[in-house]
Amino acid sequence: MKLYASLDAKDRNLLLICMGAAVVLAVITAVFARNQNDDDNPLPGSYLTGRHGARAAYDLLAESGYTVERWEQPLGELAVKADHGTVVIIVDPDLRAASTNDFNAVDQILERGGRILVTGMAGGVLVPGSAAQSTMQLNGAACKLTPQGLGGMAGSGEVWMQPDATWKMSKPAYHVDYNCAGEPAVVEYDEHAGHVVWWAGSTPIENGSIARANNLNLFLNAIGSPEGHHFYWDESLHGETKSQWYYARGPALTMLIYGAIGLVLLTVLSFSRRRGPVRDAPQPARSTPVEFIEALGSLYGKAGASATAVQLAYDRFRRAMGALCGVKGMQMDARALADALRRRFPAAGAELETDLAECESACSDDFLMPKKALALVQKLSRWSEFFAEQAAAGAKHAGQQQRKAG
Repeated sequence: MKLYASLDAKDRNLLLICMGAAVVLAVITAVFARNQNDDDNPLPGSYLTGRHGARAAYDLLAESGYTVERWEQPLGELAVKADHGTVVIIVDPDLRAASTNDFNAVDQILERGGRILVTGMAGGVLVPGSAAQSTMQLNGAACKLTPQGLGGMAGSGEVWMQPDATWKMSKPAYHVDYNCAGEPAVVEYDEHAGHVVWWAGSTPIENGSIARANNLNLFLNAIGSPEGHHFYWDESLHGETKSQWYYARGPALTMLIYGAIGLVLLTVLSFSRRRGPVRDAPQPARSTPVEFIEALGSLYGKAGASATAVQLAYDRFRRAMGALCGVKGMQMDARALADALRRRFPAAGAELETDLAECESACSDDFLMPKKALALVQKLSRWSEFFAEQAAAGAKHAGQQQRKAG
């Protein structure tokens, strides 16, 4: 019995070749793909269970009553809802995955009173007010830290860390809690309304080191009490930001893109060799808009219809202003319209009532001079622009107040 006997021989062979190619690609991917949980992976991610991963620290927080969650969206979305109860843990971020918006988001979190724990040279670069710098004294070996002062973190006990940077003590606001070989390894300082804690390395919260000495105590003292705080463990700067297109990526999306390109090419090749146009080209307009306006003005001038021109402009102005004041469709005289506009826009000039009364009177003046009609129409045009600008400014101010309240 043949496989897919209902298919044509050529179609069956093509299907078998494609299936074989898919199996070969899957095997190659499985063989050469990097195992993220290997001990050789230096990324201290909260998902990883290798020696350098931080899965143990994350699970410990979750099981110890801390309100903690992984944050995989852009940091700007977290900054919008940050407050004094927000604690963000950013472990050895990959600055290649960071953008200007991420730096601004960290600054905004601190402005809102949040607390941020960062590690490593990259973490020091990410936070505002940073003084992180490389050093030649630290050789990359694990170092027993020396406590400095009587602060809460300095009293964590014996701590071991493998530093990859140091901190330049250039401001009085910087407070050192631990040193390594005479250079700052744990530093904290206030920034805006928030607080920054910087470690020279992520060793104390890695799976292979968190149980060593009192490394865990240092971590818990650095992030603070669980009461009244919400903890966010950032994974967005480990190259795992999940946008709306993240879930569509992979072979299916690639095939869709190439298929769309092929469809476009087929469409172009199929319809680009027409013998002639499908329909006649449109005839050019008999007159330009400027010519039309000049002809209309000449017609009004010959007919002596200056009052009609003012009437049309005044009716259009009255409809637009009625809609702007929420009285759309109401027939109002000049006095009622001026009252409605002044209630809506108190900043309007004192000449509003006079101008509207003149326009209303001119609508019934059969002997209105063209220069006077032109002046009245220009006044209506200036008032329209003024009220439109006032309405736009009011809407913008209301939007800003609403965002501040949110």
